[in-house]
Amino acid sequence: MPGGADTTRYDVAIAGGSFAGLALARGLLQALGPDVRIAIVDRSAAPAAPINDGRAFAVWAGAKATLDSLGVWSAIANVAQPLTSIEISDSVVSDGIKQTRLTYDAKTESGEPAAFMVPASVLSEALRASIADRPSITWIAPAEAETLTLGERGARIGLRDGRVIEAALCVAADGKTSKLRDAAGIKTVGHGYEQTGIVATVAFSEPHDGVAIQHFFPGGPFAILPLQNNRACITWSAARSDAERVLALDDAAFQAELDMRIGGRFGAVSLAGPRQSWPLDIVLPRALIARRFVLMGDAAHGVHPVAGQGVNLALRDAAALIEVLSDAARVGGDFGDGVHLERYQRWRRFDSLMSASIYDGINRVFGVDDMMLRAGRGAALGLVDRLGAVKKTILAEAAGLTGELPKLARGLPV
Repeated sequence: MPGGADTTRYDVAIAGGSFAGLALARGLLQALGPDVRIAIVDRSAAPAAPINDGRAFAVWAGAKATLDSLGVWSAIANVAQPLTSIEISDSVVSDGIKQTRLTYDAKTESGEPAAFMVPASVLSEALRASIADRPSITWIAPAEAETLTLGERGARIGLRDGRVIEAALCVAADGKTSKLRDAAGIKTVGHGYEQTGIVATVAFSEPHDGVAIQHFFPGGPFAILPLQNNRACITWSAARSDAERVLALDDAAFQAELDMRIGGRFGAVSLAGPRQSWPLDIVLPRALIARRFVLMGDAAHGVHPVAGQGVNLALRDAAALIEVLSDAARVGGDFGDGVHLERYQRWRRFDSLMSASIYDGINRVFGVDDMMLRAGRGAALGLVDRLGAVKKTILAEAAGLTGELPKLARGLPV
């Protein structure tokens, strides 16, 4: 039954129109057809509103397969930059030559690129376009879900403007600071990093050849992520005090700071977009589900961006939830029934916790500015660099090609 502007009862209500929520809506529509009624509640003005997001994401092989299965990758492929190799260094900013300690050939076992760099705006626009003008999907925006009542027969979501919608299942994909997660009574653990994430796009005078570089500096990791047209997205986790200083600089001085960290690797550097910033922290919920309620995306695992895996985890959440809900619907189950929601929680909780712990550990270990510890880290990275089998295992794990993968991540229909 198609939804419309005055529809208040849905099969699934999704709070948050970012990557996880959009992928879920697309997948449910694709798997179950136009009779599934979906509401997306989002703070943005409209589905076609311009997207002001300077980030770029490493879309690894498992996430690419999911997007391909959802029919979205074809709209992204011509602007996606394949990674050819990944270089890792452990140094200080003042080092003239930042020695590479570990290098990965960014290829899967089949010889395909293990990851592609995709601008966040391109990914969001492709996902939005995949559900545009579908009568069974109602976009409620600008709006924000604030209150939640979970009952035996459904969920009631109160919006800031006073409207109320009802659904068999409420999905919170509304970010690290999810109001609905709190309203559902799900507690969290976490902490701040005393770091600020800074993003900027730069252009190089010499070819980057698809090489991604991760410098580990004492203040935090600094990544050079290649984009098309010889540009790169700089993702910089800076100590908060240093970030305040850097963000106050004019463009010329800010560019000089970037150039010092890049170290002339790809020739002259010029800014090719505005800088953006946000505080970094880790937020993990104690559960992923409640009665008629599910967490996904950053609401389910707010992780440090050191490994660039946030969007990949979100798409893995979406693929798992699409499969679980589709299986339930095909046997006449209720979207909000606890049995299949438990299956989703078991499927995604361990991966989320392990990933968050690993990224947290990497940031902590490499953030200690100690000469002896740096020597030990360098020796460990050098050892891994010589162990081909270990490197292949690590790359496969990063690419999302290990473990119990959802069908979409394996290129299979749901």
